[in-house]
Amino acid sequence: MALMKATPGRRGRSVQHYDSVGSRVFDVVNALVLLLLGATTVLPLLYVLAGSFATENEIDSRPFFLWPEKFVTDAYDYMFGTDVFIRALLITIGVTLVGTLIQVGLTLTMAYPLSKRHLPGRTLFINLVLFTLVFSGGMIPTYLVVRELGLLDSYWALILPLAINPFYLLIVKAFFQELPEALEEAARIDGCNELGVFWRIVLPLSKPVIATFSLFYAVAIWNDYMSPLLYINDESKWTLQVFVRQLTAPNSDTENVLNQLESAAFPLQGLKFAVIVLATLPILLVYPFLQKHFAKGVLIGSVKE
Repeated sequence: MALMKATPGRRGRSVQHYDSVGSRVFDVVNALVLLLLGATTVLPLLYVLAGSFATENEIDSRPFFLWPEKFVTDAYDYMFGTDVFIRALLITIGVTLVGTLIQVGLTLTMAYPLSKRHLPGRTLFINLVLFTLVFSGGMIPTYLVVRELGLLDSYWALILPLAINPFYLLIVKAFFQELPEALEEAARIDGCNELGVFWRIVLPLSKPVIATFSLFYAVAIWNDYMSPLLYINDESKWTLQVFVRQLTAPNSDTENVLNQLESAAFPLQGLKFAVIVLATLPILLVYPFLQKHFAKGVLIGSVKE
């Protein structure tokens, strides 16, 4: 039997809705499924975090745990005292910051003119962007282009080949098209040229979009493993993700680096956990600072009627 409840609505009127047994069962099952999916995501991260603070004997003796019996920070002390890790971390931070600025800048400056319907050749350019969403050169042609441009063993090889994401570009273009033209016309009347309109009017209204796609670009660069693997041959220019991969799955090409890590007679398993935590933590710390921009109204109070 369905239970009927009355809840106060607007202007003092009561709004009736039905709460059946089936809907309650659905809510319970839905909550359990979401909790199960959340646990499968969070528990491995907690295990890696706990393992980074555990001793080597505990890691070998306990297949799974969320709280170490004895907290030790030797893995982190050793990592921050190792030149190989510090160099890879600084390289990744530098490439991420520079790459994000370049990619966001190119995306914004290309999306803004494409959002103007009076732009000559606008349809052709948009079709070319759409074409890249369906077809791409692939790994080998891209590698040949990077090699012919002399970008091998260069940090620019990690930034320029993926400088503009066409999908992000189309989203930003659609966002610019929704901005009120009255704002831009008022700025032009006040004496602003196109660059002034873009810098003083459009960009301040685009903070949520800039924050969102800056985060997307930064995460993609930070987690990029294939680009440095393909284009960087010098071990001294390894990024953090390549370093993590070679540490967790070593091969014959990485014996020199692993010998440097193992020379101190340090438990390698705890070292792997510590590196994974340090490689994941910076991106997790960025999310709370940008979260407020995601749901923030972009045009609230910008146009007065």
